[in-house]
Amino acid sequence: MTKVLNVPLGSQHVALLEPVSFKLTTKNERVVEVTADVGYVHRGIEKACETKFKFKQIPFVVSRVCGLCSITHATTSTLAIEKLLNLEVPKKAKYLRILALELDRIHSHMLCLAHTAENAGYEALFMRILRDREHVMELQEILTGNRVHFDYVCIGGVNRDFDNDLNSTFEKYLKIFENFTTEIKELFLNNWSLSLKYKGVGAISADRALEQSLAGPLIRACGLKIDVRSEFDFLPYSELDFNIITSDGGDVYGRNMVRLDEIFESIRLIRAVINNLPEGDIQTKVKGNPDGEAIVRLEAPRGELFYYIKGSKKPNLDRVRIKTPTFTNIPSMIDMLKNQEYANVPAIIASFDPCLSCTAK
Repeated sequence: MTKVLNVPLGSQHVALLEPVSFKLTTKNERVVEVTADVGYVHRGIEKACETKFKFKQIPFVVSRVCGLCSITHATTSTLAIEKLLNLEVPKKAKYLRILALELDRIHSHMLCLAHTAENAGYEALFMRILRDREHVMELQEILTGNRVHFDYVCIGGVNRDFDNDLNSTFEKYLKIFENFTTEIKELFLNNWSLSLKYKGVGAISADRALEQSLAGPLIRACGLKIDVRSEFDFLPYSELDFNIITSDGGDVYGRNMVRLDEIFESIRLIRAVINNLPEGDIQTKVKGNPDGEAIVRLEAPRGELFYYIKGSKKPNLDRVRIKTPTFTNIPSMIDMLKNQEYANVPAIIASFDPCLSCTAK
């Protein structure tokens, strides 16, 4: 006998990381239909950037779009404005921007892995990951002066220099991250309840991922080497021998593996930045007002972050448009939940690492 249930999930739920609402139709514990509502936290940030704030303030405003990828939003908007100003940024500032971005990636991935552990019933592991994530927050505070909204990147460069006396402090923490991630990866590789049972769960093929324009760790978990960091020269990733991390299977297990290995890659990039940090200034003086249109794409922790900015030689911008990776990935997440066991829904959602603060803006 077929039993049909309509199950509301969210907008606030213990298994949901973000204020998103799902309506699931299940037949005998299997999801057959899904709808989603993502419009719970709209704040009008784009319109505020066009009407309330001067262009020099925009990086500080858009960094409030999200607390997890604050640096990425500020950096992407800054790069777009710098294109309109034809501004050449000091090389040292570019390297320091990479340093901040990769710290951002580590703490975002660690939070996602913590929620994955929590949804699998590993509350102690959830708390352990969050405890070690505090070390990343401490390094971010040492570098920028703040723990969440860093206000580190500015038009023309960065706001704080890197003191060479910090090298030993950074290396101490990087070793902690490395040892911790090695330990956690061992658990994800070998523990059935935490990880192995999710092989094949929430899977998507490489062709389907391309068709649906998946972004970030989600598409790289399908074995596809797609990462904005390898496509553009806005930041000198090519000088640091950046490697694209991939996995196979396109499932929950594969997405966890990509994030774990990307933490190792971010640690390596941070070391490369510190060891090869150029001498010189950290800011260029800003002259004039933005004129024209600019598009910049940057790799946020969750995938491609897109900014469109238009100016007409005025202190205020004419248009600011932001497209975040979660906005790109949500249609695929809805599609992927279909035909899955209802018990696996929290793990699939967590593996997507959705950010509705970014999406709704």
